[in-house]
Amino acid sequence: MPPTLTRPAPPRAPQPPTPHRRTLCFEKPAPHAGHRIVLYGPGGVGKTTLADLAPGPVASFDLDDSHAVLQPKNSRRIGGVESWDDLRAVLNGDGWDEVRTLVIDSATRAEEFALAWTIANVPHEKGNRIVRIEDYGFGKGYQHVYETFLTLLGDLDRHVRAGRNVILICHDCCTNVPNPQGEDWQRYEPRLQSPSSGKASIRLRVREWADHVFFLGYDVDVKEGKGHGCGTRTLWPVEMPHCMAKSRRLSDPIPVYPNDAAVWTALFGNPQAKEE
Repeated sequence: MPPTLTRPAPPRAPQPPTPHRRTLCFEKPAPHAGHRIVLYGPGGVGKTTLADLAPGPVASFDLDDSHAVLQPKNSRRIGGVESWDDLRAVLNGDGWDEVRTLVIDSATRAEEFALAWTIANVPHEKGNRIVRIEDYGFGKGYQHVYETFLTLLGDLDRHVRAGRNVILICHDCCTNVPNPQGEDWQRYEPRLQSPSSGKASIRLRVREWADHVFFLGYDVDVKEGKGHGCGTRTLWPVEMPHCMAKSRRLSDPIPVYPNDAAVWTALFGNPQAKEE
């Protein structure tokens, strides 16, 4: 009799791994965690001065070199930061134990650091030398910068978990807002990368990350089609047609006067507990 041929069994389809099982556990939020704050507005409106009045001691990355003129009274200027690597190295270093509020002035300038680092360190997929962000190809460079910037948010989260407030000061820009219910309009938003496609938007990711997005702007009264102002300012903590904003605690606009810490009083209760 001829030998019986045995056909090998067909390979079994790979099975998904058995999920790891854990007992359901409830816990209370950390009571000492800091606040993630974005403060933006036009140049000269008083963003740096307002951040200086936050609960101290305040440590500030003066990336815009504004402290030499403003001479803030409460902020301790962090020196030796001239690049993306410098910024992250200091954030992950020692010496933060006594700091209650960390300020990056400005996050718009920090994004420029991230852009320069990306061009210098992230190669083109074909190995070509990168000179401009557009050299990566359509939309790809913005994704690289977006991923670079996310590492900064991770660094800042560690400070928030350690109990420090984090304030990102941003310059402003005007942008068109799509309106599914009617005509589009314009509003103020933080000046951070936000391609029209909506992908790789650092601006939208920072808004999601923040507990509060505050717009600090000059008051304008429009009469007969003309704008009138007297230099007074208001901080907007909630979304309005003219500005992007949000807050997990505040709901009403707050008038801001020179050297007035009313917003920090509303947010923290006692911003005067400072250490010079």
